Amino acid sequence: MINRTSALVLDDHPLSASGIADFLLSHCGFGAARSVSDVAEFWTALDLADPPTLAVVDFWLPDGASLGLLAELKLRSPSTRLLVISADDDAAVLDKVRLAGADGFLHKQESPEVFGRAVAALLQGDSWFQGGVKFGGREFPNKDLPVTAAELGLTVRQGQVLAMMLKGLPNKRIALNLSLSEQTVKEHMTGILERLGDP
Repeated sequence: MINRTSALVLDDHPLSASGIADFLLSHCGFGAARSVSDVAEFWTALDLADPPTLAVVDFWLPDGASLGLLAELKLRSPSTRLLVISADDDAAVLDKVRLAGADGFLHKQESPEVFGRAVAALLQGDSWFQGGVKFGGREFPNKDLPVTAAELGLTVRQGQVLAMMLKGLPNKRIALNLSLSEQTVKEHMTGILERLGDP
């Protein structure tokens, strides 16, 4: 009987991606597993074959968090089980991953045995989320997690203005980039400050 389970692994560290793919083949009974190290290669691999049974995706990629990729993957390949891995143990990472539609999350410090159990759970239709655990008592550096305008209680437009403000762009440049008048930009800034609190 042909084993039709397949996996696609995305990690920007090629050695890690290859090691995970090899482990899925040798220890988890997968019939095929491909590793890629950048987002463009990931989408190409997804388009060239049948949807994978499992996708393993690193949370932090060179361009930032993979949340957009996770959401798009669930739309493009809803049958694919999605396991996100990260060396970041911030509880907010786990929450973001879950909201993006992932089926499981695993810290990179976990043992291969735990990884195998997580994969088996996902293949059986279960989920695998573990949070709030400090590994070996070590603290891992926090990275800035993306926050949506809605999470801050702002409109989409206010979120765009705020993002440009945080990049240090002057009002005139923000107005030009968003096709707004400078007065409208100032009104948005007033609204942002009222919502977030002007110190």
